[in-house]
Amino acid sequence: MVTLKEFFSFKNNRFFWLNIIAMIVVLIGCIWGTLTWLDIYTHHGQSHIVPDVKSQHIAQAKALLESKQMKAVVIDSNFVKGLPAGIVLDQTPIGGARVKENRTIYLTINTLEVPKVKLPDLIDNSSVRQAAAKLKAMGFKLTEPEFVPGEQDWVYGIKYRGRQLRSGESIPHEALLTLCIGSTAMQDSLRMDSINMSTQEIPVGGEAEVDDSWF
Repeated sequence: MVTLKEFFSFKNNRFFWLNIIAMIVVLIGCIWGTLTWLDIYTHHGQSHIVPDVKSQHIAQAKALLESKQMKAVVIDSNFVKGLPAGIVLDQTPIGGARVKENRTIYLTINTLEVPKVKLPDLIDNSSVRQAAAKLKAMGFKLTEPEFVPGEQDWVYGIKYRGRQLRSGESIPHEALLTLCIGSTAMQDSLRMDSINMSTQEIPVGGEAEVDDSWF
């Protein structure tokens, strides 16, 4: 059985204390080395100001960001009428922000491709007032309507560049559309023309002439 005196005898052993001191020195050295490596790896205390590349062409924006030790990545595109294709519309982080070296800057650019929108179910299913309000709210533009025989102010068709459209068909946003609207006046006019033509076909006197040459 180990006595209490023998248990604390290591206090008089100088090799024990040398080992303890060596372990402490190694531990401090590891901590200091790790912190120094992290500072170098993360560029602690070093930052760069993000240039504002909005309204610049994507090629110019990439060149400028790369000259500042940053990377440019296009993540989205939108269509803005009147702006050239490839113009930077937005960036993250914004211009003026401070970032570390090799930081990725995410860009949104303008595209030439006009987005398409599905035509709602309005053909033979809506009045001209309802159809016009809905189409304008979706961004479409309307020409002077085209009148066709039918129920007054009822939408019988929608045309784009002279072509009849179908409900659910995809057409360019802000397209110029023509509504084909019913007109009772045209319907009555066609009905009267049909009646007049039928009357003109009946001979005067109500009897058909007989050709005697057959007898």
